[in-house]
Amino acid sequence: MLLALQGAVSQGILWGVMVLGVYITFRLLNIPDMTVDGSFALGGCVCAVACVNLGLNPWIALLFAMIAGAAAGCVTGILHTVFEIPAILAGILSMISLWSINLRIMGKSNTPLLQVDTIFSGIVKATGLPQSLVSLLFGLVFAVVIVAVLYWFFGTEIGSALRATGNNEDMVRALGVDTRQTKVLALTIANALVGLAGGLVCQSQKYADIGMGTGAITIGLAAIVIGEVLGRLTPGKLTAFAPRLIAVVVGSVVYFIIRAIVLQLGMNANDMKLLSAIIVVAALSVPVVSERLGARRAYQKGGAA
Repeated sequence: MLLALQGAVSQGILWGVMVLGVYITFRLLNIPDMTVDGSFALGGCVCAVACVNLGLNPWIALLFAMIAGAAAGCVTGILHTVFEIPAILAGILSMISLWSINLRIMGKSNTPLLQVDTIFSGIVKATGLPQSLVSLLFGLVFAVVIVAVLYWFFGTEIGSALRATGNNEDMVRALGVDTRQTKVLALTIANALVGLAGGLVCQSQKYADIGMGTGAITIGLAAIVIGEVLGRLTPGKLTAFAPRLIAVVVGSVVYFIIRAIVLQLGMNANDMKLLSAIIVVAALSVPVVSERLGARRAYQKGGAA
């Protein structure tokens, strides 16, 4: 059980990089970007082919995975802003297209990395630590660095304009900012993180699969809402940007811990997508129901007075 929980924490942190990308589009731009399901698998496929077929250094393979994800997000952004295709439809079109592209890249449905070195295997050989512990520690360092970089970037003029685009697009446009560029940039950055996460997960699990990104958007949304709910339960509210980014990663870890516990209790692995949907619905519904009950009690108390 403890080993399963340790593996869940390490996977949760690695997937947390993907969740950060989903957070950028879902919370900052108010766009549920469906490209994620395809760009996550794209990052894994590109990373696997770069390591196995091209014999590249695993770090370079991660860079290629990140660039591939950024390209996918950029295409979605162009479809949405230039051709005025609704954002969710543009994401669906990109996701569908990426299925065929990923299959073309690998030439088959999956590619194992058992015979090549990865960033994790290199650290395991150098330190002698277990793979799961290396994945956990490495993922933690990686997540901290990415959160720090995102916090810095969204504090810059460009990053602030990007955040403002999601809050009030008309106001930002009135200030002379081209919101089409900010949307494309946001989608590019978000899917670059998703592609990077796909490469990390690919190297961690030692294989890439054409369907490894299926349900990634659901996992991302579940992790975000779990992190936000946990944030509401803490004494301080998540008003600052950095704590919200941290909460997103924590939500990803909690989601994978819940999934590991449920699997240990005997739940069929094929039902995990249903569990993810239930978690999202519950996390989104509980705050609304709680607020309505609070308002009703306040109304009844006022009427009684």
